[in-house]
Parts: sequence; structure tokens; C-alpha cells
Amino acid sequence: MATSYAIVESGGKQYRAEKGASLVVEHLSAGEGAKVSLRAVMYRGDTEVVLEGDQLEKVKVEAVVAEHLRGPKLRVFKYKPKKGYRRRAGHRQELTRLEVTDVRLLTRKPAAKAETKSAEETEAKPKPAARKPAAKKPAAKAKPAAKKPAPRKPTAKGKAQTTRKTSTTRRSSSAKKD
Repeated sequence: MATSYAIVESGGKQYRAEKGASLVVEHLSAGEGAKVSLRAVMYRGDTEVVLEGDQLEKVKVEAVVAEHLRGPKLRVFKYKPKKGYRRRAGHRQELTRLEVTDVRLLTRKPAAKAETKSAEETEAKPKPAARKPAAKKPAAKAKPAAKKPAPRKPTAKGKAQTTRKTSTTRRSSSAKKD
């Protein structure tokens, strides 16, 4: 007889969880001894394999927070040759150890009372009233056409005259000395 297990996701990583297993995952905010439920990505039981989303919601994976710990120290060293640039740093990841207590697929059958409704209850429900069709909106008025710019007037020499804005000239600091 094979044991059932589930692939769960925690902290962006996936882990294989079976009953009695110990998992070291990224830090969870729950305190020590607290119960945590994990999201299943896949479930494999004795006879069935569940991969679909609606069936995965029925998979229950529970664990207890055993302890909070820190991972091994990682040394980070940055170096750029011929530049005199050297940086040394260290990092220890915050982790949580989980003890998996339960992995199961919930199979609930609908209650018999909910299935059998009396004929009176089904007939007593009022049907929604039929909707009237929406009234037609009046046609939108046509917008007037945009005005065209005035054509340029020819000058005596035959060239088109352009209108320019003349800017006022600034006096330089040497011209102010007068």
C-alpha cells in the first residue's frame, strides 16, 4: 500500500509533503506550535491523482510550526579588477521547520435533505418579470466642419506673404553702459 502525498507550494517553492514529514520552508509569520494549511499543487493518493484546480481545493494539507531557524551563512564577495573595488557581505536566510500532520483528499457527498425538495417549494418561487426592450435613442446631431485657415495673400513680387511675430531684442550688458 502506497502512502498518499501532495506537492505543496510555500514561499514560491514546491515541496513534497507526506504525513510525518519535516519540511524547511522560507519564514512563515505563524508562531511555534501554530497550525498552518498549505496550498496543494498536486495530490497522489492510493488510487487517484488530482491535478485540476477545482479538485485541488478539496486537498487538505496541514502542518505544525516546529521551529524558526536561520540557514547557513552565505558569503558574498564583489570584486572589479584594476579598480580597487572589493566588497564583502554575508547573508543568512530566515527559515521555518514544519511537521506535516495530515494530507488527505476531502470527498463530501451532498446531504440527502438538500437534494429532495418538495414540489411546493419549487413551484412557489416567483419567476422574474420579463424586461421591456430599451427605448431607442435619438440620432446625434452632425458636428459643424472645422474652419480652414485663410489662404496666403501674394505680394507684389509674386511670393506668398507670411506673418511672423517679431520678438523684441534684448540689449546686451555692453549696450547698457551708455
